[in-house]
Amino acid sequence: MDHAVTVSGLRERKKQRTRDALLRVALELFTTKGYEHTTVDEITEAVEVSQRTFFRYFASKEEVAFAVQQMVEERFVRALAERPADEGPLDAMRNAVLSSWDTIGEAIMEVIPVELYLRTYRMIESTPALLATHLRRSTEMEESIARLIAEREGLDVDADPRPRIAVAAFSGVMRVTGQLWGRGTDLTLEAIRELTERYLDQLGPALAPHWRS
Repeated sequence: MDHAVTVSGLRERKKQRTRDALLRVALELFTTKGYEHTTVDEITEAVEVSQRTFFRYFASKEEVAFAVQQMVEERFVRALAERPADEGPLDAMRNAVLSSWDTIGEAIMEVIPVELYLRTYRMIESTPALLATHLRRSTEMEESIARLIAEREGLDVDADPRPRIAVAAFSGVMRVTGQLWGRGTDLTLEAIRELTERYLDQLGPALAPHWRS
């Protein structure tokens, strides 16, 4: 029994290593050669596996491009679900995203270098072939978060507009900070976290009826 468990564990670790290697090589090629100029053949040749092996782990090149982003988003949703019930919607989202940034570096580093993740983020933002998917995924993510917020508040998401409005405002700030960070010179996790915190703290004042004192 113990031997079977050990063999099973070794097999799982080998699978994880293969997946991580495919992911790392694909993202390196996407960010240096360009997403559209990279083929699945080039990825598999670099890792010395077959195309069949590639498609066992990823349905497409596009899925590889968003794999780490997916992990980051899932981490945020889990953090939001775990926020204390007495936090208001915007506070819960703010605290969930900031607590995620505090630990995400370690989670990313288990798979790829953080610097490669940050380059991938910029690559997605600047690749027309990926932008439509990026926007579709963002819209789906916003709907999931709105439903989660409505559930937290005991509301019907289709009858009360506030969860979707709050999430739209929050997501808009996140998009702006991502774009500003991508155009800046300090491309570190610390920089995007600091920028995110600063901008989220302006959400309330920006929605005030009058800005002039």
